[in-house]
Amino acid sequence: MRLILTIFALVAAFPVGGAMADDECFVPMADWKPREAVAALATEQGWTVRRIKIDDGCYELDGTDAQGQRIEATIHPATLEILEIERGDDDDGQHHERKGDEKG
Repeated sequence: MRLILTIFALVAAFPVGGAMADDECFVPMADWKPREAVAALATEQGWTVRRIKIDDGCYELDGTDAQGQRIEATIHPATLEILEIERGDDDDGQHHERKGDEKG
């Protein structure tokens, strides 16, 4: 019976452990760069910013790229590394780029 409970506890904990591994942005607020630095990064990339918000411990930037295409970028708050970019005007046509597979 104890073995069954142990296995059940391990199986129940797996999804939580996997999700935590994906959360790259959880750093102390004292280590965060200011929103102005995120806006400056966007300008360097040729992006126009519509909104900067915080989502799951990351900065999330909504705006348009240099070609006028809508983007949503996930940015690490301490390093300002661009972790993911979603491109497109609607949910059906979105293109996702994760860190390491950006084309440019």
